[in-house]
Amino acid sequence: MGYPTVTYKEEGMREGMQIEDASIPVEDKVRLLDALSETGLKHIVVGSFVSPRYTPQMAEIDDVMARFTPKPGVRYTALALNERGRERAQQYSPPLDTGENSTYRPTLRCHMCDVFARRNTNRSQAQEMADWEQIVSTAKALGATEAGIGTNASWGSNFVGKFSNADRMDIFERQHAMWDEAEIPVTAVSLGDPMSWCMPHEVKSQLVEIKSRWPDIRDFTLHLHNGRGMALVSAYAALETLDETDTLNLDGTIGGIGGCPYCGNGRATGQMPTEDAINMLEEMGIDTGVDIDKVIDCVWMLEDMLGRATLGHVSKAGPRPKTIEEWYDPNAPFVETFEEARHFKLGPSVYEGGIYPWREPIRSEQRPDTLEVAD
Repeated sequence: MGYPTVTYKEEGMREGMQIEDASIPVEDKVRLLDALSETGLKHIVVGSFVSPRYTPQMAEIDDVMARFTPKPGVRYTALALNERGRERAQQYSPPLDTGENSTYRPTLRCHMCDVFARRNTNRSQAQEMADWEQIVSTAKALGATEAGIGTNASWGSNFVGKFSNADRMDIFERQHAMWDEAEIPVTAVSLGDPMSWCMPHEVKSQLVEIKSRWPDIRDFTLHLHNGRGMALVSAYAALETLDETDTLNLDGTIGGIGGCPYCGNGRATGQMPTEDAINMLEEMGIDTGVDIDKVIDCVWMLEDMLGRATLGHVSKAGPRPKTIEEWYDPNAPFVETFEEARHFKLGPSVYEGGIYPWREPIRSEQRPDTLEVAD
């Protein structure tokens, strides 16, 4: 059995920036967005068209859109929560993909947690569910040929605790039944996890149950936050659970930054770090078309902008060195700091002058190049 087809959506400019300082200059955001466009990432979310009163970090989204340089072949999208936001976004289409040219697949969604729904959207879970009938009616009138179902805060909530497979399946069953009544096939499911409650064994068991209950669902989206360190391993569990007939859509952010001010964990919420996810996918033999070296450059650029280290790992230690040209120097001095660890990209100058306790140069038959060191 092979792995599913994987798509990857970079959310750093939206999910990441929405929890950062609102004073980050537009010039820096544009520079980062342009750099991300050169990495090979195929889908980048550029920001949100929302009220600056509640999300001041997105107050200059119009300036960012007007000044960045779109790259052909990259899909750019943005979040818009209401009609006013959608109208603003439409002004920038193209290059912004506002959905007109995408496959029309209406989706019924709701938060598992009513408390978080009220904090996050100022609407109750019941109000979200009340919208379903109109969504289905509109989809039928527009001739939709497929549909989706989905939940947010899927595995649990910091405010009301854990949700079980049975809890989620109850929501999914109700959503699926409405599409069945409209005679629109359900082909996709999405599971969001804004409060970092995902665990790999629970992600696996949920996907297994969905596939068993509805074999026609072949498209799976996971939006996993990383406040408890489980996002990447949960994505791995999904890769091992699904097969080559499925599509797995993953979301993440460079540096693993991100978070929702309504979750209670702030910047500690994080998200699956893009550099770590791309590195894992490539090591598993799943071609992403992404240049990990350029992604690391973007992470370092982001860290300079924020004035602090971000939450990913591969940007600090580098990918695994695979060739003799990439292997570390056996006679390098102690490497102790994050700055010195950047030698994997910057070379030995970053650790010059470090402690060197060995009396003789290290030589090994496993490293023939060391045997050529002169006495």
